[in-house]
Amino acid sequence: MSDIVEKTLTALPGLFLQNQSVGGSAGVKASFSSRLGNLVRGITALTSKHEEEKLIQQELSNLKATVSAPTTTLRMMKECMVRLIYCEMLGYDASFGYIHAIKLAQQGNLLEKRVGYLAVSLFLHESHELLLLLVNTVVKDLQSTNLVEVCMALTVVSQIFPREMIPAVLPLIEDKLQHSKEIIRRKAVLALYKFHLIAPNQVQHIHIKFRKALCDRDVGVMAASLHIYFRMIKENSSGYKDLTGSFVTILKQVVGGKLPVDFNYHSVPAPWLQIQLLRILGLLGKDDQRTSELMYDVLDESLRRAELNHNVTYAILFECVHTVYSIYPKSELLEKAAKCIGRFVLSPKINLKYLGLKALTYVIQQDPTLALQHQMTIIECLDHPDPIIKRETLELLYRITNAQNITVIVQKMLEYLQQSKEEYIIVNLVGKIAELAEKYAPDNAWFIQTMNAVFSVGGDVMHPDIPNNFLRLLAEGFDDETENQQLRLYAVQSYLTLLDAENVFYPQKFLQVMSWVLGEYSYLLDEETPEEVITKLYKLLMNDSVSSETKAWLLAAVTKLTPQAHSSNIVERLIQEFTVSLDTCMRQHAFELKHLRENVELMKSLLPVDKSCEDMVVDASLSFLDGFVAEELSQGAAPYKPHHQRQEEKLSQEKVLNFEPYGLSFSSSGFTGRQSPAGISLGSDISGNSAETGLKETNSLKLEGIKKLWGKEGYLPKKEGKTGDETEVPPVPQESIIMENVDQTIIKKDQSQVLTQSKEEKEKQLLASSLFVGLGTESTINLLGKADTVSHKFRRKSKVKETKSGEKTSAQNMPCSYFSSSSDVTYEDDYYLDTLQDRGDKELNKFSLNSELLDSESLTELPSVEKLSSCTLSTPSLFTDDMEGLHSPSSTAASVANEISLASSLLEETSEHMHSDLVEVCNNETISVSSYKIWKDDCLLVVWSVSNKSGLELKSADLEISSAENFKITEQPGCCLPVIETESIKTFQYSVQMEKPFTEGNLFGFINYQMMDTHSVQLEFSVNLSLLDFIRPLKISTENFGKLWLSFANDVKQNVKMSESQAALPSALKTLQQKLRLHVVEIIGNEGLLACQLLPSIPCLLHFRVHGDVLALWFRSSCSTLPDYLLYQCQKVVEGS
Repeated sequence: MSDIVEKTLTALPGLFLQNQSVGGSAGVKASFSSRLGNLVRGITALTSKHEEEKLIQQELSNLKATVSAPTTTLRMMKECMVRLIYCEMLGYDASFGYIHAIKLAQQGNLLEKRVGYLAVSLFLHESHELLLLLVNTVVKDLQSTNLVEVCMALTVVSQIFPREMIPAVLPLIEDKLQHSKEIIRRKAVLALYKFHLIAPNQVQHIHIKFRKALCDRDVGVMAASLHIYFRMIKENSSGYKDLTGSFVTILKQVVGGKLPVDFNYHSVPAPWLQIQLLRILGLLGKDDQRTSELMYDVLDESLRRAELNHNVTYAILFECVHTVYSIYPKSELLEKAAKCIGRFVLSPKINLKYLGLKALTYVIQQDPTLALQHQMTIIECLDHPDPIIKRETLELLYRITNAQNITVIVQKMLEYLQQSKEEYIIVNLVGKIAELAEKYAPDNAWFIQTMNAVFSVGGDVMHPDIPNNFLRLLAEGFDDETENQQLRLYAVQSYLTLLDAENVFYPQKFLQVMSWVLGEYSYLLDEETPEEVITKLYKLLMNDSVSSETKAWLLAAVTKLTPQAHSSNIVERLIQEFTVSLDTCMRQHAFELKHLRENVELMKSLLPVDKSCEDMVVDASLSFLDGFVAEELSQGAAPYKPHHQRQEEKLSQEKVLNFEPYGLSFSSSGFTGRQSPAGISLGSDISGNSAETGLKETNSLKLEGIKKLWGKEGYLPKKEGKTGDETEVPPVPQESIIMENVDQTIIKKDQSQVLTQSKEEKEKQLLASSLFVGLGTESTINLLGKADTVSHKFRRKSKVKETKSGEKTSAQNMPCSYFSSSSDVTYEDDYYLDTLQDRGDKELNKFSLNSELLDSESLTELPSVEKLSSCTLSTPSLFTDDMEGLHSPSSTAASVANEISLASSLLEETSEHMHSDLVEVCNNETISVSSYKIWKDDCLLVVWSVSNKSGLELKSADLEISSAENFKITEQPGCCLPVIETESIKTFQYSVQMEKPFTEGNLFGFINYQMMDTHSVQLEFSVNLSLLDFIRPLKISTENFGKLWLSFANDVKQNVKMSESQAALPSALKTLQQKLRLHVVEIIGNEGLLACQLLPSIPCLLHFRVHGDVLALWFRSSCSTLPDYLLYQCQKVVEGS
């Protein structure tokens, strides 16, 4: 059916032209239809830009007069709009026609409306003011019964609608997901994908409909839904593991050629659909053995079938190889993927060779033997005439760099840098060289010389972090103080040697590095005095090619050296010259140096030797100004008033109109599981002058979502927001797998050819032995074991605790779930479901496909949503033998009784504080580990209880929690016990504080203990923490509430429909107070004020206003994340989710 609609759209222009030729004047038709052709021919015949501009300006003048004339018909307007589009495409301003394009989209017939929509989508951008006039037209067309009008409206919505206008059309687009026509459903899915890109929290509540789109009977609708799922899985893959079976089944049907032939490209079945599915599977199977096992067969089939000699099959093979190395490894698949990489690398075609190098670059850290197999090809690519091939080869060498081949690889990179003139390449490569030099430098001399080359070649275009990190490395030093002094001394000697060279130009950033190092560490020199160093710096200061910023660095270095110099005429001369400089910065530095020299002792205390990394004590309260303030107040000066107090007084004195917007849509939110607004946003003031949209009379002016252009100070300047999505590139895995079966015949063949090699080939062989040293099996990293730690040449002094990482493969170090019985498997599934419910996904059903669905003949036979909801993933065979035998009624009853007694005995001790329920996190046949949270006033206390279920004593019990990002973890006394007695319970406590606002995180830990036979056992566990765990009531007065409200800039608003049990405001606020740990400040009529804080001291103010069964929420805070998160939690509580 979609094909018929598209063909109808294609035929419409011809039909309308026929109608025009019959009913209209032939002379007028010819006149208007030929003007575009005449314009194009006239422009192409011109010979200069000036003539073109003159002709276009004349044409625009004529068009402006035509579109403004009252006698202009819609057909004439359509012809004028096409010429306006052409003029805009050439770069000339035709803004006078924007409003006429909107009118044409509103008033014309199908063809004229299509031209109007096309012009609007080309003329206007998402933040254009005139876009507001298009909303009613789009809403009307979305409600039309004409398929073409609905398609045009959905297209323009997905192109230019901003997030402020989403609430106006979102319900209508949701309804189109149930439309009977495939093309309407597909365009609706694409429109929702656009909404998810710009405002993901506004479409969170319709995730269930996304799953229906994935199971749509039309292939185009299903393919459109993959765009949304790829993005959501990229952000949070754990929430969509249950869909792995669905994606695998779809890919099997695509690879098997069960799709309509319309989706084939050069006899390849739906190649772009295959690539999208492979990328999704790669994200789902990463570091997950159970999920990866579901996709092994279909990946094997994809590798086998993609054998056609066509470019698109190479793209599928490349993506398939990428997926194979992204998921949990399987040796047979890895071997097949390695052969595909070899075919790419050895191909004479440049594009395929580039794909091979790119794939090899990705997998090289997992399988270093692949580089050994193709080392001669990689050497040849270093001298390839194509710069892209050469650059990708250097990227590959960067990945395989180690302490043994560092010098050769860095030399190759520097040689390429000296030949390259592209700024992007220079910035990229100098960063890599600096990183490798710091990580693998063989000695101090090589490190300093390499960094000098980096600063010389990189110049002023390199990233500022490179010189900053280098200087920080010198300042912070290493664990060995002797090595610190040697490195600093060699740097000083090197820079003095460089400054002695005549007629040599150095980049400004390099001169800044030199000046800082000489100013800090020249005292280490024995053969040169500080006066001689100052003299060399003075010569640079007098050089006209040195920038003002660099001169400031040089003068700072001279100031640092002045206390070490006994007497220097150079310093006096420098002060005399720069105290009269026209450069205010240099004049300031010179006067500072002049006054400091008058007090040598003060100068030495302010500029101590080798104290650049010492912590400075800052007087944040500016207490040294207290005397000045007291003196001014005694003379009648006005006392200081905080900003919020001044703002409050200003508002009370002025009588102006209220310019606050009636509704604000949500900003894009980074966390998932968020429900979107149920209705249009609602704003409310504390004073009670609330404007509630949706509740006013129907004849009132609707201003929801309007961009604020006027304020109390007049017209607000336009502020461009940041655009673009930041796509987080997933980190390259650090583990690799040993390829046991290396092709011995290739090695023997290479050895036999060594005798007949030419001189050039021998040189390549020698280079290969230098580049690929250290990549043999003795240094290979096993993907299933621990990764080898690299010993850095320069290791900075650690100031923070590093996070514990790495997998453990021994029996005692494996997670307890690996050895659990079937009851543990059931528990893990329940825990996973509970976690999803905690994230606000209770309304999402689990859609997955079991093995019986693999026999479907085509995608049109995919099961319905009702059938999918009853399907589950098959359990691995490891847990399928004798499952019923593991559960006995007596053991179950005993375990339940023990858990009840354990929970009652532990939780009654914490009755003075609110706490969570006791949850088991790990167990085996010997012990059981449970945890619960205690929400104390100043922190979150996490308690782990360890129950000894065996009849033996456990010795050396030690529970440790790994360091976690964004959390500060403090161990309470008693976390290491010598003995846990038989059938006893011991508790371990850790206090947790959130250092940076974060919506959700996990604490990972393990418990070690020894059995009586000295056998050591380790169990791992994890506990989920959310931002709500760190929310506490904030007790403030109504007056302080008002002052704080004016001082906060981050706010969000939303309308929520209350349930029947919460129809009254006090009832709703009481529920919120209990469930979210809020403080009710005051209830004033139909408005309520609440306050809370995010530990340790980030406040958030909550304003509620009720009207009927609608509750208007308005939250403000100094933190941008907190109001958005609390709004979502309040919406869940109020709506009874």
